[in-house]
Amino acid sequence: MPQIQHYPLYATFYTISIRLYQSILKAAAPFHPKARLAVQGRQQLLEKMRVQFHNNQAPVAWFHAASLGEFEQGRPVIEAFRRQYPNFKILLTFFSPSGYEIRKNYAGADYIFYLPFDTPENAKQFVELAQPQIAFFIKYEFWYNYLRELHRRHIPTIAFSTIFRPNQLFFKPYGGFYRNFLTYFHRLLVQNQASVDLLESIGVTNVTLAGDTRFDRVKQVADAKKDIPIAQAFKANTPLLVVGSAWQTDMAVLIPFLNQFPHPLKVIIAPHEIHDDEIERWRRELRQASIRFSETQKPEFNQSTIPSFNILFIDNIGMLSSLYQYGEFAYIGGAFGKGLHNILEAATFGVPLFFGPNYGKFQEAIDLSQAGAAFPVTNTAELEAAFTPLYIDPAALAKAGELSRQYVVRNIGATDTVMQVVKQLFTQPTNR
Repeated sequence: MPQIQHYPLYATFYTISIRLYQSILKAAAPFHPKARLAVQGRQQLLEKMRVQFHNNQAPVAWFHAASLGEFEQGRPVIEAFRRQYPNFKILLTFFSPSGYEIRKNYAGADYIFYLPFDTPENAKQFVELAQPQIAFFIKYEFWYNYLRELHRRHIPTIAFSTIFRPNQLFFKPYGGFYRNFLTYFHRLLVQNQASVDLLESIGVTNVTLAGDTRFDRVKQVADAKKDIPIAQAFKANTPLLVVGSAWQTDMAVLIPFLNQFPHPLKVIIAPHEIHDDEIERWRRELRQASIRFSETQKPEFNQSTIPSFNILFIDNIGMLSSLYQYGEFAYIGGAFGKGLHNILEAATFGVPLFFGPNYGKFQEAIDLSQAGAAFPVTNTAELEAAFTPLYIDPAALAKAGELSRQYVVRNIGATDTVMQVVKQLFTQPTNR
């Protein structure tokens, strides 16, 4: 591994950019709900930590997740660590409100906070207050001042379920400062061989090919799936398409497809975000009879009428992962925008997958597409061309679904690899 070099000028510029971002966020807070939550959640944060950690005598393991998706990815490791090291307290931090606000009461952690912004003074105070014996960064999240402070104190630091791509700053000719981040980790546990090769190409060798802990998480979710009687009654022995995390850009492709599809098909649609006006607009644009899940929960609703509807809108959070069990097909949203949402939650139930074109950052989407279990589309015509042959050919449908299921099964086990590395770090000196 290359010797750690110090770039005080670049570090100064980096910290200035963090402070600038903090100022922009504060300026946006009155007008933007997520910015407001991010600012409010960090007010007096270090003082709150000081109170909560006062008199703590137990060792602390720190887990950091950017947002909700990374938390779910890291959850199997958090829970495995808890089982294996029950004397430790678990500190969980989030950068984003979409993680913290949903999981701030997660019972698997003893302390849950926003991560203070990555300035030298915040990093020093945070680590001093928490006194972690080990630190975990889930997938991405490379914060220079925190990593430097952990390294300075010889605290074992792990990144897991990480994936690297050639276009990242680490691999650019001018990326020396960012490459320096990587030397502060004791171990980088990556998802694929391509990441190992990229890191070795820049002289970083503190790397283990471990896979992706999301596979372990979706198995947990599938094993703990909830029965949803309304979904079962709605399906009524008709082929079912489950649409997960739908955005307007996805519905612009789906609505014309559903309006013209000539065969019997039930559809459950779970929007990425619940906006009443958006759901009602989609209902007006769809020709089939639709109903919202919340309507089915009203005392006056006649439960026997649910099979007469063709489309069921899910207007709540937390149900989607269990809904996939009822589907023969799954469409996953997000890939007409910034990026694809979680396709593994559906794949574990053995269904073929459909999604938009922006999936290149997601190894599982690439793998499943190449295997013939997933079908990227760019428009309505392509969706119809991919969907219809599976609908009319039960053997082709079963084959694609089984390829999805087998892919998940083959890739389970990354959590065990992470925990083996933890054991090694706890039994060897950390001074480097």
